[in-house]
Amino acid sequence: MKRIFVFFAIFFLTLGIAHASTGERIAEKLKEVGLSPEMVVIIISMLPVVELRGALPVGINLFKMPIWETVLLAIIGNMIPIFFVVFFLEKIVKLLSRFSIFKRFFDWIFARTRSKSGSIEKFEFWGLAIFVGIPLPGTGAWTGAIASVAMAMPYWRSLLSIFIGVLIAGAIVTLLCYLGYWGLVIAGAALLIFIVQGILSYYKSRAATQ
Repeated sequence: MKRIFVFFAIFFLTLGIAHASTGERIAEKLKEVGLSPEMVVIIISMLPVVELRGALPVGINLFKMPIWETVLLAIIGNMIPIFFVVFFLEKIVKLLSRFSIFKRFFDWIFARTRSKSGSIEKFEFWGLAIFVGIPLPGTGAWTGAIASVAMAMPYWRSLLSIFIGVLIAGAIVTLLCYLGYWGLVIAGAALLIFIVQGILSYYKSRAATQ
């Protein structure tokens, strides 16, 4: 059991660090083409997977920008594509669902999404906000947008929930950036607790079904 905990802790920590280093690599490439630090932060925060959690370390630690400016630009950049993702994904799903083959596919993929995000669906608005706000691998505004469409949440309600989640993520990541190495230690401890709780919940639910 301990080996499982250690493995997943190392895996998620490595994945989190990889996201941060990916943001820095992208930042260097964008800076080479003459973009300003402000524009670099906005563009990085718009990207899937990297998002705000990758843009904030770039602005605060790499470019030494003021914290308030970096946070503001990262939030704006993270939300820009979400307006279109939620709107057009919902429209595309409705359009293609008229055809049985696409309807079966979307029913399958959304059922799979719901099964992976039971707590989100249970608490809906705040569940989605917390899901987006906790900076863990697989979470974020892009994933939250897909989950909101899967749960058939109203457009503006989805955007508000995701926006609150982005604010939460911004506060957490900014604090971790400010704490430096201690931030990594805190993030690692939080991830380890999260993983342990997830594994324990899995075994409890498994034992209850037997």
